[in-house]
Amino acid sequence: MVGFLDYLVLIPSLALSLFIVVPLTGVLVRFRANYTPRGLALDTEGSAVPHTGPVVKSYFGMFKRVWQIEGFQGLFKGLSTAVPTFLTALVVSLALLTFLDAPRHRHGAYRAPVAGVLGTLLYSVGMMVLSLPSAIITCKSITTPHKLPYLNPIKSLRVLLTPTEMRRPWILYLTPGLLFAECLHVAYITLILGPLHRLLVPMTAGPGGLAYPEITPVKLGVYFAVVIVSTGVLTPLEVIATRLAIQRNHAAAEYNSVSQEVDGEAEEVPEFAGAEEDVIGLRNEAEPYLGLVHCAKTIVNEEGFRALYRAWWVTLLGGLISALA
Repeated sequence: MVGFLDYLVLIPSLALSLFIVVPLTGVLVRFRANYTPRGLALDTEGSAVPHTGPVVKSYFGMFKRVWQIEGFQGLFKGLSTAVPTFLTALVVSLALLTFLDAPRHRHGAYRAPVAGVLGTLLYSVGMMVLSLPSAIITCKSITTPHKLPYLNPIKSLRVLLTPTEMRRPWILYLTPGLLFAECLHVAYITLILGPLHRLLVPMTAGPGGLAYPEITPVKLGVYFAVVIVSTGVLTPLEVIATRLAIQRNHAAAEYNSVSQEVDGEAEEVPEFAGAEEDVIGLRNEAEPYLGLVHCAKTIVNEEGFRALYRAWWVTLLGGLISALA
């Protein structure tokens, strides 16, 4: 049964997790969102001009750039939208504790209830759908050059979202290709990695009722190989999802942009880097990605195949850690 102490520990643990994850995730989002075309662009007179945006070749290079331009506050830019993220995580966790009574393992951590492959898939997709608007807003808050007010969420939303998105927030789910990309990501982990993990690294009961992975060198080696192959599948989906998440939906299709320009209050919000230099470059707002496949093809054509695998080692590291989780 769940006791009062479980609820008491939940809030500070979630807050600490956000404090650690926000800067690391912020750098990752900006590195994957940074637009660096290989070719020449055309100016208003039709002359070829080289790309002048920031060219950052590594995750740690982006970390350094964020620190140099935006400083400590820039690393925690995602905290401006951490309140809805925190509340979403809190509500989901409380629901698990109270209604689902999800089994505990590993010193009080909680996991989704075991309900078979299809049940787990439905549960995971449901959680993804519930958290998708929060994830979109977080990605936009990380990539915007504006300093968002921490205590004025309505003003922040007016900066990040278009008037159409403010009037019809459900349109966030219609962002071209985003929901499909996230569903593919969830399905791959649930239907492929999950069963293989249970087959190759099964859990066994240990002292005190705790569960530990039953490891054999051969099975663990095979699962590590599976994780490496899966990194080649999951990383492009994560890069594509980041690019699609920062696109803003307008009433007119030709204005469906990835820029952070807004009507009304945007001019009243100061910027980190001012007008001279931004941390990242964004793709031309007049040429949005039209879906998952179009996004993948466009990234390869304009930025090269390697752009789909930015920070691949982050995905690989997460998979390797999950092998022992």
